[in-house]
Amino acid sequence: MIDLTKLTTEQRNPNTMDLDILSPLEFAKKMNDEDKKVPEAIEKVLPEIAQAITWGIEALSNGGRIIYMGAGTSGRLGVLDAVECPPTFGVSYDTVVGLIAGGDSAFVKAKEGSEDSLSEGVEDLKRIDANENDLVVGLAASGRTPYVIEALEYANEIGCHTVAIACNKNSEIGAVAKLAIEAVPGPEVLTGSTRLKAGTTQKLVLNMISTGAMVGVGKAYENLMVDVKLSNKKLVQRGKNIIKEVTDASDEVIEQAIEASGNRVKVAIVMILHNCDVAKAEALLETSKGHIRNIK
Repeated sequence: MIDLTKLTTEQRNPNTMDLDILSPLEFAKKMNDEDKKVPEAIEKVLPEIAQAITWGIEALSNGGRIIYMGAGTSGRLGVLDAVECPPTFGVSYDTVVGLIAGGDSAFVKAKEGSEDSLSEGVEDLKRIDANENDLVVGLAASGRTPYVIEALEYANEIGCHTVAIACNKNSEIGAVAKLAIEAVPGPEVLTGSTRLKAGTTQKLVLNMISTGAMVGVGKAYENLMVDVKLSNKKLVQRGKNIIKEVTDASDEVIEQAIEASGNRVKVAIVMILHNCDVAKAEALLETSKGHIRNIK
């Protein structure tokens, strides 16, 4: 028998007992008021998030990966954050990996029973050859998902840094992971529907971890995403705008640099700033470990 009564995410919200009789505007206001509690909850665990970012930087710097694992909404949020990293930061799809209980098809069609598997999470990590250089982040709003618990235990055994993200204090996954991030935004507007505040909380934490780690390994200059992939017309123009912001070069010079660099914004910027060819720009970036700001 699973006792969910002590979980904050399963408790009834006293502020929304009239949910079924609210007008649409009253409903929207009520949800908005509850959602304001999310950043307040996250603020309390910023030191833990900072540690996760540090481990993410370490993993990426050592050729490792950031691996997210979860079931249901939590798993989908991990996959979502992972798949948005390649176009934003110019990394491969193997750099940030999202694993969801039930496999990729569970992203669009729920396979709720998969979260209870005691072996699937371990098998998923073995399938992608998880190793000690990887950071494994387990997500579970409830904090008790077996798929995540067993995976975190295995990740600990092989020497990974492990992080648990839950929306309940003293969570089971938090007890297993080397670092627990337990941001608690309170009971949901709709009792037990953790795709709401809990989901928003997890998404914001993932935003911080992935973005902080990528910036930490040189994927930004100032607040510009200089490793963005120029994969469509909008992104090509964004790339040109970024180069213009940094170098204030003419459109002609920017076009020439983009072409010569092979559509690599960061390389084009270094070419213009240091008046050098592609080979020299690549060498400078190698020396600075990808950080434009550190090039002398």
